[in-house]
Amino acid sequence: MTEAKPYRVLITLTEPNNAEQWVNFAARMADQMAGQQLAQQPYEIHLCGLISVPENISPSEYALQAREWRDALDKLARERDDVADATQVQVDFKPMSRAADWVREQAPDLLVAEWCGPDELTGGMTTREMLDTFACDVVLLARQTWEQEGSVLLALRGGPNLSLGVRAARALAGEHHITLFNAAPVGRPVPNLQRILSEEPHIGRVVSAVGDAAQSLVREARWHTALVMGGSAIKQEVNTKTLMQRVYPQTNLPAVLVRMRTPETLEFHAPAVVRATEDVSTRVDRWFAQNTYHSSEFQDVNALLAMKEKQGLTISLGLPALNEGATIGKVIETMKQALMLDAPLLDEIVLIDSNSTDDTAAIARAQGIPVFQHPDILPELGTFRGKGEGLWKSLHVLKGDLIVWVDTDIANIHPRFVYGLVGPLLKAPGVQYVKGYYQRPIQMGDKLQAFGGGRVTELVARPLLNLFYPELSGVIQPLSGEYAGRRTALEQVPFFSGYGVETGLLIDLLEKFGLDAIAQTDLEVRIHRNQELSSLSRMAFAIMQVFIARMEGRYDLQLLDKANRTMKMIVQEPERLALQLSDIADLERPAMATVAGYRNFLRKAS
Repeated sequence: MTEAKPYRVLITLTEPNNAEQWVNFAARMADQMAGQQLAQQPYEIHLCGLISVPENISPSEYALQAREWRDALDKLARERDDVADATQVQVDFKPMSRAADWVREQAPDLLVAEWCGPDELTGGMTTREMLDTFACDVVLLARQTWEQEGSVLLALRGGPNLSLGVRAARALAGEHHITLFNAAPVGRPVPNLQRILSEEPHIGRVVSAVGDAAQSLVREARWHTALVMGGSAIKQEVNTKTLMQRVYPQTNLPAVLVRMRTPETLEFHAPAVVRATEDVSTRVDRWFAQNTYHSSEFQDVNALLAMKEKQGLTISLGLPALNEGATIGKVIETMKQALMLDAPLLDEIVLIDSNSTDDTAAIARAQGIPVFQHPDILPELGTFRGKGEGLWKSLHVLKGDLIVWVDTDIANIHPRFVYGLVGPLLKAPGVQYVKGYYQRPIQMGDKLQAFGGGRVTELVARPLLNLFYPELSGVIQPLSGEYAGRRTALEQVPFFSGYGVETGLLIDLLEKFGLDAIAQTDLEVRIHRNQELSSLSRMAFAIMQVFIARMEGRYDLQLLDKANRTMKMIVQEPERLALQLSDIADLERPAMATVAGYRNFLRKAS
């Protein structure tokens, strides 16, 4: 029986510092590609260093540099069984041409090349020359800073390179999901989509370009850690830049171009036929019917517990608080008894305090609940005032796979405020985020009216959502303080530090995961203290700033840098009529997954 021919990979590098990262990437590619041809097929990796010499300098001047290169590459070859001993260093005016000679002689299966981007020469070759010259599969990767695995945006303009693109994306993504980007006009579905998704379980989302493909790619790329495109992305259009040339300068992501030696026949984009599209209004209506729940659907806590255990999930309840001594005890007692002692749906309850000056923290500790002061969490990052800051930092101390946040000023607290939010996450794997909604009675003098709460919601938030984010027009209470989400989703989006946190989360999760990843649950009635009109005015001012910030990215505008961040509040007292200046600006915290201290926390927790 003849021994299987190894799957051979050539890596060309322009500097040796990250050689091991390149080898790890190539090994993941080789594992996948070799497996497509023959089970258990071995692979071997060949290393080639490229030293580009300026035309007016003798290549001999680089002898010492070449020696340093060889030492570095040979050391790596000795340390790894999958790296061939015969490393090479090409010193030339166009060293990539010398690598091409080796490819013609040795016929490797795959070239993985460190790439200088679409507008620069790499080893003396243009991008187009690199894709056209090498008689093997080609993967070009620029900005090779793989500090962490993460979600990958896979944007191929045609089917000939789909399999190679998916495998490159998987090598970069690890266990994270891949987003498939469809650059065809809206209304043209992706043919063979179900087949693609069934064969590639790492593809978690499919999104389509809206308007200009390049700008759509740039917007979507914000939520990913790498971008993979097909070779046609550098096809030159008449008097225009290529798609990659337009996209590359606007992102800081590792960018990958792939080209298969033997093009595939599998089509990715749809044939040029026009089909009726579902308008936004219809889609929202459908979502409202499918993704609006009632807490009573999940009142069987033991059934939820069985689902939780089957899925191997843990659940954390975070309680943000500032001077809630009047209600915090009842909130903790209710949730602890019903959802930890009677049925262990919750794995932990944690108070996230914002330096309360009353006995809020003491009450929680007396009931055996861990208490964290949010300024003390990740102190190296500083701290800001605001509920959003506490929520963002709470991701660093809450351990659950599912995170639930419930405000602590609720006078009629009930377990449904938790199980009503957790239920959709346990029952619907595609749901990433659940908002609560409820009737909000308002105190008018000594009477409690059944309706009238949620004034900022109805006068500011929902009108702006309908105007600029109509996909969210079906969210009943976008500003509600009760919501839950999957950690894997929440850690990928930024948090505003103050009043705008709910608005920012809703918009960013929509942009990243799509409308169907959001659900809402009727929690019936919520009784709490109503804020003064002046406080609501400040809230509205901050929320409008969040809308403007997000609209800038979505519609390519520049407004906020010209806007006033201070608000003159009117003071009317018996002995005083004046204007008082208030600085009201929500600060934006980055996605927690990008924070080094958080990544260390996750490693320790696992």
